[in-house]
Amino acid sequence: MTQDIEISVIDSLAAISDREWDACAAPEALHDGGRAEDPFVTHRFLSALEESSSVGPGTGWSPRHLIARRDDEVIAVAPMYVKSHSQGEYIFDHSWAHAYERAGGHYYPKLQIAVPFTPVTGRRLLARPGDEIAGLSALVQGAVQLADQNNLSSLHITFCSDDEVAAGKAMGLLHRTSQQFHWDNEGYRTFDDFLARLSSRKRKNIRKERAQAQGFGGEIIQLTGDALRPEHWDAFWEFYQDTGARKWGSPYLTRAFFDLVHETMRDDVLLVLAIEDGHPIAGALNFIGSDRLFGRYWGSTEYYPSLHFELCYYQAIDFAIAQGLSRVEAGAQGEHKLARGYLPNTTHSLHWARDPGFGRAIADYLEAERAAVDEEIEILTSYGPFKSTQNESDHD
Repeated sequence: MTQDIEISVIDSLAAISDREWDACAAPEALHDGGRAEDPFVTHRFLSALEESSSVGPGTGWSPRHLIARRDDEVIAVAPMYVKSHSQGEYIFDHSWAHAYERAGGHYYPKLQIAVPFTPVTGRRLLARPGDEIAGLSALVQGAVQLADQNNLSSLHITFCSDDEVAAGKAMGLLHRTSQQFHWDNEGYRTFDDFLARLSSRKRKNIRKERAQAQGFGGEIIQLTGDALRPEHWDAFWEFYQDTGARKWGSPYLTRAFFDLVHETMRDDVLLVLAIEDGHPIAGALNFIGSDRLFGRYWGSTEYYPSLHFELCYYQAIDFAIAQGLSRVEAGAQGEHKLARGYLPNTTHSLHWARDPGFGRAIADYLEAERAAVDEEIEILTSYGPFKSTQNESDHD
């Protein structure tokens, strides 16, 4: 570790000012007053998780954030948690845990550098501009040292950036890949411009789905900023509870989280609602970055054909085109997104195991897994909805 850098650990974002944290996490927003590139690593988002008790005692996510200082000035930070399970991570290591415990070890607790419940690629080792190399190195060394000294089985840095992967591999961390589906804006001016890039059959199917969804008997609205009202969050909480109960057994986020997001982040939120007879019956929650839209949660109290696709995918594309955003990231998993213009992209994570033998076993596993992920992405991309040649007929 660089000699003049001091690493400390805090158990709450309240122990560091938002300006000190965001100078590392979102310097672009501090400098020009615009949106954060990644809203999920900002002080206000991570604080909302803590203040709402979505993380903390009883959740299996115990905050232990890393702070790197030089001459008492914060130069780098990392959102880090002690985990007592592997829920809410979206990079699955359950088989690793089972193997470790069958061998007589204790896999939990472990250390996780991540944004809880958020499968979004971004920087996880957050350094101030100009301090990237020293800050990243200090954070990794500090996290490994903390795990080792406390006899923790492992360290995991999930959904990290390409630059972090290169630096982490050079420092001996293990590299894992996965995939999720993203929509890329190729300079489209309208949704029809996007459709024109698709094969005739896929284009017809999307038009059919949109017509079917929009004909459900009500209206679909997009809300952001001051247009969001408490009653909208009341409705979305009902949707979220239903989806959370079906997917995870119980929702990860508390009701208070959405109130805090409304208070501190409503300008960074896009809520799409389907309204029937004056009442919301379905909704999709997105967060807005400086150049990306992030689809996060969906739910409904009434079923209508194709309404899920419209609210989650097509409305997101509409918004991205209108706002000039370059990408929509629609969350983890879901090959059904492929036919709707969302193509597979590689995501990355870094790992360290305290036991050398276990680390070697993981390394062998990851080598084979990376090859399989690459092959799957190649195959899925070949089945994408876009025209195979520019000469394909545009006639419907």
